Amino acid sequence: MTDAAPRLTRAAMLRAGTSLPVPPVRIVHLGIGGFHRAHQAWFTARAAGGERWGIAAFTGRSAGVAESLEPQDGLYTLVERGAETDRFEVIGSIAEVHEASSPRFDELVAAPQTAVITLTVTEAGYHLDAAGALDLADPDIAHDVDAIRRGGASLRTPIARLTRALRLRHDNGAGPVAVVSCDNLPRNDRVVEDAVARFAAACEWDAAPWQVSFVATSVDRITPRTTPADTREVEQETGWHDEGVVVTEPFADWTLSGAFPAGRPRWESAGARFVADIEPYERRKLLVLNGGHLVLAFGGLLRGHATVADAMRDPACRDALDRFWEAAAVAVGAEIETADYRRALTERFENARIAHHLSQIAVDTATKLRLRIVPVLSAALADGRDPDAALDVLRDWAACLRSGLIEPGRAPEELRTDLIAGLEAGLAATVVTAVEPTLHPIALAEEST
Repeated sequence: MTDAAPRLTRAAMLRAGTSLPVPPVRIVHLGIGGFHRAHQAWFTARAAGGERWGIAAFTGRSAGVAESLEPQDGLYTLVERGAETDRFEVIGSIAEVHEASSPRFDELVAAPQTAVITLTVTEAGYHLDAAGALDLADPDIAHDVDAIRRGGASLRTPIARLTRALRLRHDNGAGPVAVVSCDNLPRNDRVVEDAVARFAAACEWDAAPWQVSFVATSVDRITPRTTPADTREVEQETGWHDEGVVVTEPFADWTLSGAFPAGRPRWESAGARFVADIEPYERRKLLVLNGGHLVLAFGGLLRGHATVADAMRDPACRDALDRFWEAAAVAVGAEIETADYRRALTERFENARIAHHLSQIAVDTATKLRLRIVPVLSAALADGRDPDAALDVLRDWAACLRSGLIEPGRAPEELRTDLIAGLEAGLAATVVTAVEPTLHPIALAEEST
């Protein structure tokens, strides 16, 4: 921190002539990171009447965000990085920020004034088994079930924290609440509802009467990691020293489907979309955008590129992306358009001022491939079309693993199980055969049935 630039706080802003009062907490968020601050917190800050909907945010894997934002009263600068210029905005919707283990989480979830609970814990944070259900054999889940049975307070997983807090809310008679997953999982509402029910049952609780509505969402806003250069730029341009800077693209999309029995912010006034059927929007986003990112990540890393924009300038990567998008459009189906969506994505991916690193995309890759690439492969095989556009993504993934360009993250057998989880035997065999020549040294290509 420099002497010339004061730390960003509500009191400092008031002294400078700008009032950002602390909003009353009515939303609890678990898993605060850059994406939550660029997306749900931003939508809430911009919603009509949003000043009445404060967020109490809790960290996920690391306490770092809490350590950065707590001294700033939850304030942070959002930088919208367009193709030519930047826009700076101080976001004031986060009223409190705490570490995940804070007892304040239970207290606020159980409070009658809390109407919405949102989650961004990543796909891996749900601890799902091969069938897509909560894995009760997972060591961290098993630890948390045992801790609750023994009356312990230290929990490791988001689902355990959420379930325990929802039970406390029920016991306190605090009324209905909506739980909104903002993670890239198909039908994330059903995933969370089932996970809560399974965890509760393992603890010998009945979650059926808990008055919880689970809301499905599709979320979209490219948010790369903040760099020291971004923090310096904010200080130079705004005059504030800010340890919580978030950089994102101008585009933002949020599609929701479900009931909010205790009320919600008017997110639609900030551009959110409420629909009766989430699945077409979800499918388009997962296969076209997220699948496209994987195409560029693996192919781009193999060709020596660092960012999405770098890969978009490589004709070979662009050709692979276009071929995959053609196949993905068929898999998405005709009930929702993809042509305009792809044109907009092309412009977004080409924004060289958004340094979306391929290494940031290429994590938890087996799970992502199963959800975002394998459905495109399956649709091509079912229709008798050429499957190579999707198979090439699997092959590039395998090549990246073998060459050390990405970290496996888990044991080979766990990667294999995750990659083919829930697939019928013929499709599983096709997937394993595609990666076998390159991945055999890490024993991924075993008998698939």
